[in-house]
Amino acid sequence: MKITYWSDYACPYCYIGEARLKRVLSEIPELTDVKIEMRAFQLDPRAELHAVSDTQSRFARKYGISMQEAGETIAHISELGKKEGLDFKYASTLFTNTMDAHRLTKLAQSKGDPALAERVIESLFKAYFTENRELADVKLLQQIGEECGLPAHEVQEMLSTAQYEDEVIADEREAYNYGIHAVPYFVIGSYRVPGAQSAEQLKSVVLRALKDEGKQIIAEGASCGINGCP
Repeated sequence: MKITYWSDYACPYCYIGEARLKRVLSEIPELTDVKIEMRAFQLDPRAELHAVSDTQSRFARKYGISMQEAGETIAHISELGKKEGLDFKYASTLFTNTMDAHRLTKLAQSKGDPALAERVIESLFKAYFTENRELADVKLLQQIGEECGLPAHEVQEMLSTAQYEDEVIADEREAYNYGIHAVPYFVIGSYRVPGAQSAEQLKSVVLRALKDEGKQIIAEGASCGINGCP
């Protein structure tokens, strides 16, 4: 079975949805051959290289709500992450441009080693949501790449050029062609699954995909788009 999903490292529902998917897949013993591929989707391609405001202020400004309401929303999303076993510190994240993080992912995926790509993806999510690092920091990306097993000189060359930028943009173009305007967005077999669905719903779709080649769009779950994470 092939599972493709569009995601951004600055999207809380993407991290939550990915964790739920992995848990669901581990609970289905008959699923012995599954290929998972992450595709890039930048929530804000024009984001700065350094954080310009804190998460709560950004939330309040984006949605036109009070600081208290923004704090409550952020706390609620953080609890969803913690319920999935994630060390989720959403309130103190540092929002920056994620293009280079996606390019590092592309470099890892080019090696044809799913475990390597998964290590990079998990390390980037953890760097943002747990360690609260700026994902546009090239020193951080160099460190993550090397620690995950990528050759240091290849990571350095990628970060100092525009390598894999076209591939990231191609992923986003494909998403828009699919009608995808918010992430996470999963394609499980031939089923389209928008948003961070519950584990139960994800498991149901995976089991159906194992049995047939039907195509179905289910009710939309929580997601993040260019206008934020409502």
